[in-house]
Amino acid sequence: MAKSSQDQFEVFDWQSLVPSPVIGVDEVGRGCLAGDVYAAACILDTSHIFDHYTDSKKLTPKRRDVLCEEIQLNHQVCIGVATVEEIDEINILKASLLAMKRAVEGLGQASGHVIVDGTFKIPGLATSFSQTTLTKGDLRAAPVAAASIVAKVTRDKMISELEGIYPGYGFAKHKGYSTKVHKEAIEKLGPTPVHRKSFAGVKEFL
Repeated sequence: MAKSSQDQFEVFDWQSLVPSPVIGVDEVGRGCLAGDVYAAACILDTSHIFDHYTDSKKLTPKRRDVLCEEIQLNHQVCIGVATVEEIDEINILKASLLAMKRAVEGLGQASGHVIVDGTFKIPGLATSFSQTTLTKGDLRAAPVAAASIVAKVTRDKMISELEGIYPGYGFAKHKGYSTKVHKEAIEKLGPTPVHRKSFAGVKEFL
């Protein structure tokens, strides 16, 4: 397989996968102290250019916004969410996979080949779907990259809106991640209903 000169990861030949359609899936927010975990599932329309999609973390917020709008306009995409309550109840890994399952099912496809970013297949997905796990999938397969962009933009927007509901925590800046400012705010002000009660950095202050 060819390697990207930029990222030095093998480019994955996703277009040869069967059955069709090929569905890229990625999640965002797994490592946060607050907020739901989001996943996106994406089917690319290959009549449109897609080679410029890459890992959302490598893009500026402005560029992510532009690409998110483009992806939603030209391709099929669906968001799946697992709530803070579900994260605390079943753990973050299972909740991330649940969000992915909801995203795939939300596309309304009866079958397909799902590329899951990471090393875990999606439990409970219909057997009519084949699954391939792909480490660094958002760098190696355009459908996963597109999913990562949409998931990131959608979740960041949701988390930023918490700034007005819970002032003083800095949600618009850190997006719920475990930054020094965020941890100090939790210690000073206490956890909010959107904080993950099972996470270290939160549970100590309940």
